[in-house]
Amino acid sequence: MSSESTTTPALAEVRNVSKWFGPVMALNGVNLEIGSGITGLVGPNGAGKTTLLRLLTGQIKASLGGIDVCGRDAWSARAKDHIGLCPFGDATWDELSGRKLMRVTAGMRGFTGAEARRRAESVLETVGMAKRADRPVRTYSKGMRQRIKLGQALVHDPDLLVLDEPLNGVDPVGCEELNDLFRTLAAQGKAVLVSSHILHEMDQLADRILFICRGKLLASGSLAEIRDMLDDHPLKVRISCGSPRCIAPQLLMLESVKSVSIEPPSDLLLEVQNPSRFYAEFGEFAAGNDAQVQRLKATDTSTEAVFDYLMERAARPE
Repeated sequence: MSSESTTTPALAEVRNVSKWFGPVMALNGVNLEIGSGITGLVGPNGAGKTTLLRLLTGQIKASLGGIDVCGRDAWSARAKDHIGLCPFGDATWDELSGRKLMRVTAGMRGFTGAEARRRAESVLETVGMAKRADRPVRTYSKGMRQRIKLGQALVHDPDLLVLDEPLNGVDPVGCEELNDLFRTLAAQGKAVLVSSHILHEMDQLADRILFICRGKLLASGSLAEIRDMLDDHPLKVRISCGSPRCIAPQLLMLESVKSVSIEPPSDLLLEVQNPSRFYAEFGEFAAGNDAQVQRLKATDTSTEAVFDYLMERAARPE
């Protein structure tokens, strides 16, 4: 199942990629594109997320298929010029100061002298570490280390930013600051790929979601697009109205409505089989009846709810 909502050219393309580690198949025939904007990568532990990130960043090669980043093979050195990686584990020299570490990182990316210093200072400011840059990295908190790692990923101004659990250990205020930064980078045309196990983070952050399980891509697209495709899973809809007991029997007559329950004082909870059909049917129903509807809201369209549905579907025998 997939829904390609990306309208901008793909900055990364994964074509029929499979990856084995000995007898273990970590990825199985994955096809996807990543364009500018924020893409969330979601899946349970062992789903293949880390393998996919390592393939995209050229750390390992695919057993089958191909991966391009900005038109170049992801395994090539030229592709890595376009990639910035913020790994889950620390990738720093603890004895260095944040400023020195950033200059060293710029140097490893091929920048020297004044340009390396300029890039280091710019990125320290960007990630909110300029005022703490002279302290040794070993004295940094978990959240500060996350910011420094993000700075390392940004120092060469990459087109594709790959972030593995980037908010791990960051306080709530810091999370919002970094999310704002990710949105700014996306608005500049960068592709920002965020892997996270904290599903509610994706609700407001990601433009698209990639759901992966057991090495297979289960779905891709916006949450709304994916949820609309889950026709075999009832959508829960809450309706607040003036006369719930009067309209409940009438709603049950709609073809798309599976069940209706009354939640006093004025709410109805519906299970809807086909969301698109229901909204069309309900529009006609409300126009032709004095339903006194004050509010209509789907209650299970979050990343977590869609994730649970997809995991349930994946667990069914084929």
